[in-house]
Amino acid sequence: MNEDQLKNTVNAMMAPGKGLLAADESSNTCNKRFEAVGLETTEENRRQYRQLLLTTDGIEGFLSGVILYDETIRQKDDSGTPFAEVLKQKGIIPGIKVDMGAKDLALHQGEKVTEGLDGLRERFAEYAEMGAGFAKWRAVIMIQSDDLPSEACLHANSHAMARYAALAQEAGIVPIVEPEVLLDGDHSIERCYEATGRTLKALFHSLKDQGVMLEGTILKASMVLSGKDASDRADVQTVAQQTVKCLIEHVPHNVGGVVFLSGGQGEEEATAHLDAMNKIGNTPWGLTFSYSRAIQNPVLKLWAEGDKEKAAMAYLHRGKANSLASRGQWSEDFEQNRPY
Repeated sequence: MNEDQLKNTVNAMMAPGKGLLAADESSNTCNKRFEAVGLETTEENRRQYRQLLLTTDGIEGFLSGVILYDETIRQKDDSGTPFAEVLKQKGIIPGIKVDMGAKDLALHQGEKVTEGLDGLRERFAEYAEMGAGFAKWRAVIMIQSDDLPSEACLHANSHAMARYAALAQEAGIVPIVEPEVLLDGDHSIERCYEATGRTLKALFHSLKDQGVMLEGTILKASMVLSGKDASDRADVQTVAQQTVKCLIEHVPHNVGGVVFLSGGQGEEEATAHLDAMNKIGNTPWGLTFSYSRAIQNPVLKLWAEGDKEKAAMAYLHRGKANSLASRGQWSEDFEQNRPY
């Protein structure tokens, strides 16, 4: 493990005013999004859309890294340049999703465990050769009843994630650990706070057991939110306060950084929450974004309509909005002149 290399990568990923684009949707997930907007689900269409996301002029102003999918890291732009190299030329670090998805957890109905450890050391060697500087592994944690998440689910996912993180660091690749507490359900924000705290406690216990260097690790956190079906959902300021409080209580201060997933939030909602957290400030680590749909939703819609120029404008607008939010400098006024 090259500790200096890992720390340098983390510092570059957490550069002020920048965040990550999560462009790591599997081919099946990408196809579902294409179908929803009337696009043909072909590999070439996926490549063309990703080319917009990875080559648009100006994205280097708000992106420090992009999480890619296995198909994407093997693709090239129209000139024949591998996408990973295109990003590097812009000063953006290519990353790679390495988990194989969440499967049913045996004997625990309704809960999932993420798989993908088999052969991971060899895959990391290949991805490092292809230029990946960081990786991502996602677990899904559900709250849908008073009994969930179970201790078994938290232990299984935390153990797998810690083993992944150790293998990543062994390969000189920064691990992003993403224990996503799902928005699904009608739970209160207090219930989400409790589940998120338990999830983070289990994760960092497992990371310590596996000897993972926290300074060379980034947490991709879900925000502390009311369930999407809750009758009285918490407002932006409450979400920001509860999320920051939960992180400070449960995340070690020497973690390299914290990036947030949008987790089904609308694009402006996700930006507003990130901005409110950074306006609170005084956290031991930087707080920035690692959004997928909260950046891509308007972009894909416009691209599907054939307006590639406007799609690029929408992409830059959402990127700049979240860049401002990562500094606590966004306001609703910024959205008045949005190009979509």
